[in-house]
Amino acid sequence: MASHKLKILLSVGLGPWAFGKGGAEAFWRFVDRAEERQIDSLWLSDRPVSPIGATNFVLDPLIALAGVAARTRKLKLGTSIYVLPLRNPVLAAKELATVDFLSSGRMLLAVGVGNEETREFAACGVPKNERGGRLDEAIGVMRRLWHEPEVTHNGRYFQLDRIVVDPKPLGPMPIWLGGRSDAAFRRIGRLCDGWLPSAIRPEEMADGIAKIQAVAAEFGRQIEDDHFGAVLTYYVDESLERAKARAAPYLLRRRPDFPPEEFAALGTLDDCTARIRCYVEAGAAKFVMRPTGPPEAIFEQLDALAELQRLVA
Repeated sequence: MASHKLKILLSVGLGPWAFGKGGAEAFWRFVDRAEERQIDSLWLSDRPVSPIGATNFVLDPLIALAGVAARTRKLKLGTSIYVLPLRNPVLAAKELATVDFLSSGRMLLAVGVGNEETREFAACGVPKNERGGRLDEAIGVMRRLWHEPEVTHNGRYFQLDRIVVDPKPLGPMPIWLGGRSDAAFRRIGRLCDGWLPSAIRPEEMADGIAKIQAVAAEFGRQIEDDHFGAVLTYYVDESLERAKARAAPYLLRRRPDFPPEEFAALGTLDDCTARIRCYVEAGAAKFVMRPTGPPEAIFEQLDALAELQRLVA
């Protein structure tokens, strides 16, 4: 599916702490620079429980994005990916709508079922085998809370008796979903507004879009063409070889079944532009570009992203 008529947007995403030994000030300098470079949006990952032995950490996305909202005026605020099954949907709806209200409607939402770490679900009091059902029900509950004056709901996991959540989001808040599984494709086709997978190859992107639209058609729906995107790791350098060498140590765990260059954008500006266009030809229009490589390169990679946006626009 070619998407050359669609507006292609490159945003920046952060997963585990990307600033080495730098403290909070490094994060705020990054935010300021993203605003100065007119990056469309900043997307933060979600990992409530740090992995055992981890040398870095993941910020709580909504708390961090609330701070970003106060510090900026144009930068949109996204979650990639918010683990909704770990949250009560009433509290999640309230928190998300609050950030949207205070940021003048800049909140963007992508959700998912979470990783395979059973300890994280147990620590949050959620049986892992319930995550899919909880996610489905939570999506419906949050949508109703955002659009209806009051909500009564008697579901398998959540019971609401005339519950009101205010403020409402300032505009529609589409719910995108991550993941690359057939279950994810069916969930998007049935319930969601867009798809934002990570560590995906262009041919897998095209195949997933076709499957999602087929499911959507079964339910009398269609996902908008510009509601397909990807979280794409990138590293820009003077050559492909140098970029691969500097990025490889940070990418090996992302997807061991394929070499990094098959699911990332690496190399010169021209190399990375060409790679992004492969995804565009596969049907993607929105990209959360996640810089990789050593911490000391994080700011130059943000500058390179601004140039990549110019080249692919």
